[in-house]
Amino acid sequence: MLIDKIRQDMTAAMKSRDAVVLRTTRAIIAAVQEAEVAGKTAVMLTDEEVEKVIKAQAKRRVEAAEAFDAGDRPEKAADERAELEVLQAYLPEQLGDDALAAIIDDALAEGGFTSMADMGQAMKAVNAKVAGRADGRTVAEAVKAKLAI
Repeated sequence: MLIDKIRQDMTAAMKSRDAVVLRTTRAIIAAVQEAEVAGKTAVMLTDEEVEKVIKAQAKRRVEAAEAFDAGDRPEKAADERAELEVLQAYLPEQLGDDALAAIIDDALAEGGFTSMADMGQAMKAVNAKVAGRADGRTVAEAVKAKLAI
């Protein structure tokens, strides 16, 4: 399971004194444990659910880095980006622009989506095909651009 790999990586980071990996893997494990006990009963998260937690952590790092850049704190922004790199190692490989455009074109053609009124349905169809391999904001902007034509 993915969480077991993260725990192994945390142990290796402790031994090698890699502060960035150690800090990031600890944050992932804490977030996963919090998600496991968030409901009425404690549950073990599946790998897909752990990936969702990691994606949320990655999004936080991106937003924090942008905020630190805006606040003229480049050293803190660099720390956030270093943690983001560690998080991305546990996520599926992201689609390139060309591959994403091809998936969007296929989904729009299959569903017959042609106008901005179809945006919600088009996003649902595209997200089903993308399956977390691209940032939601990027997907939405690309779909909106295609429908606006």
